[in-house]
Amino acid sequence: MDTSRNMTSSAENGDWKLGVDIGGTFIDFFALEAKTGRVATLKVLTTPNDPGAELMTGIDLLAEREGLEPEQVNRFVHGTTVGINTIIQRKGARLALITNAGFEDVIELARLRMPDMYSLFCHRPDPLISRDLVFGVRGRMSPDGKQALAPDLGTVSSVVEAALRRGVEGIIVSFLHSWRNPAHEDLVKAEIARLGPGLFVFTSSEVWPVIREYERTSTAILNGYVHPRVATYLRGLEERLAMRKVPAQAMLTKSNGGLMNAAEGRQSCVNMLLSGTASGVIGAGWLARQAGESRILTLDIGGTSSDFALIIDGEAQFGTGELIGEFPLYLPSISVSSIGIGGGSIATVDDQGVLRVGPESAGSLPGPACYGRGGVLPTITDAMAVCGWLGHSQMAYGQLSMDVGLARAAVETLAVQLGRTVEGMAQAILDVAISELFVEVEKLSSRAGVDLRDFTLMPFGGGGPMLGAFLAREIGMRKVMVVSRPGVVSALGGLVADLRGDFIRTVFAPLSGDQLSGLAETLSVLAEEGRAWLSAQGHRGAVELRISADMRYAGQSYEIEVPLEGSWFAKADPKAIEAAFHEMHQKIYAFHDASGTIEIVNLRLAAIGAGPRLNLPAEERHAHAAVPSRFADVHLDGKVVRTAIFDRADLTAGAWFCGPAIVAQEDTTFAVPPTTAISVDAHNNLQLTFGAQHHV
Repeated sequence: MDTSRNMTSSAENGDWKLGVDIGGTFIDFFALEAKTGRVATLKVLTTPNDPGAELMTGIDLLAEREGLEPEQVNRFVHGTTVGINTIIQRKGARLALITNAGFEDVIELARLRMPDMYSLFCHRPDPLISRDLVFGVRGRMSPDGKQALAPDLGTVSSVVEAALRRGVEGIIVSFLHSWRNPAHEDLVKAEIARLGPGLFVFTSSEVWPVIREYERTSTAILNGYVHPRVATYLRGLEERLAMRKVPAQAMLTKSNGGLMNAAEGRQSCVNMLLSGTASGVIGAGWLARQAGESRILTLDIGGTSSDFALIIDGEAQFGTGELIGEFPLYLPSISVSSIGIGGGSIATVDDQGVLRVGPESAGSLPGPACYGRGGVLPTITDAMAVCGWLGHSQMAYGQLSMDVGLARAAVETLAVQLGRTVEGMAQAILDVAISELFVEVEKLSSRAGVDLRDFTLMPFGGGGPMLGAFLAREIGMRKVMVVSRPGVVSALGGLVADLRGDFIRTVFAPLSGDQLSGLAETLSVLAEEGRAWLSAQGHRGAVELRISADMRYAGQSYEIEVPLEGSWFAKADPKAIEAAFHEMHQKIYAFHDASGTIEIVNLRLAAIGAGPRLNLPAEERHAHAAVPSRFADVHLDGKVVRTAIFDRADLTAGAWFCGPAIVAQEDTTFAVPPTTAISVDAHNNLQLTFGAQHHV
């Protein structure tokens, strides 16, 4: 358990703050004692057959080893993959959809775009609600929000009967133009509650009231699909915390990088689908700002997947349309790209004799072969062990031991098939994994229009430091920064996150002076909603309101989000808004039309309540050559290389050494390739620079 560094907090003495993040293989803990500034970190293997049990185990271990008293935990923040795993595994609720008669095909038609336009074999995913459970109801709301035809409640009665008869758990209601007037959806929801009190109901306008039927309907379906499992999990979480007498209210990380309480999480489940991945990016951004790094490419590798994100000028990048499994999420979320390459990703040989790595993973059970928990298939972790990078220290805070013999036996099964040596096969597995990561990173940089050679790679998670430097070498990046506790960055992210609620109104208005007064009134309503939301979350401090708008030139099909100032609306100043839109359009598309007519489609407001301020104190640097604790033979690029091993606890501020090297610590292993120089900065980050053989 790592307690080597101190952090300070403005909280009262004697209190603990606890951040927890659950991944596919481990649950991570980051605990801060306010009285001393002491930090304790921990990893515990997940228990897929008993979700939540690993939380109790972790709290008990922290109490036993570190003196963390559960009764003294005054802040508890939790990130989880329950929602996204429910969608990926398609284990969600059986749902029905009620929509307008004649529009029953809305979720199957979607946007008529194929997932991969260059593949002749790709296909769109099957909808989460089968076509036979989509019901049309006569009734229509006009685009201006006026009733054209009242909904047929008699049909609703027959729909509820059919749904109950077919084992439906919940119903989604999504009507045309409900973003303008939700009255019809509300009326049908009330009727369903009367006729089928055992059914849960979500309307599209209450989940995310935006124009475009498919996007609004799809978001509501995702919310309903994960609702039973998420709600059950969160109730169990609160019960387990109560059993340990933890007084803190359970807070959850959201896809937008903010927090909400568990009570809201049970209803707004869709807001936490990217909970864990967003936490990692927020934690990485906070650490980057502490170290003075402004342009970061994050690489979060767990047991099952790898997640990438960009941090520019110290801030995470946001977007909409992030994929949740096979489905796009249209809520504001931290922009993350994912690929099925993780430490537990299984290597196979396909029918054509080609080596493949992932996306199948060994998970925590049985896990990689080298864990000795029953796994027999070769994984990336096994390949790292065979090459000699792993197996030189305890793993996962003493919970795992490394059996290199089992790893060799697993890799040998592929080596025999392809006529390679075991070491050559292991290197090939790593090369394929790096190649897959490289392709995904190139896509990300192309979409963002950035040159990654100007960025620093920050690898974290249990597997990030293992592969990160090799990926950076392939990309041509010059720097890699490995923070002091890379294995628990996502757990830290929850502790440094703010409360954040996102609110939206579709206004569909041309940008002109006479429209701005009405838009200012809409912003005022959104601001009141934001303040009320923060108050309901228990926030009593200052409130920050961030305003933006989805804008486009008249005739365009899609919008871009543009940050704006509320004073521009209050002063009825369209020129400032026009200039902001033109500038953003130029930045994204490399052109703008100064004479073009501009439309505002949606107004957005983010209400932010700052969380407790934490600080990582800097240490005084004393330049000195680090002394390795031991050496190992590593198979690298077809050669056997004598490699120095350093214990992370021995690397103090100002230490330096050169690659190749291995840095071992309880939560991960940092594999350092040759021709690199590493120095330890004042925040105990390892700063790696390529192209050097000596300290600089």
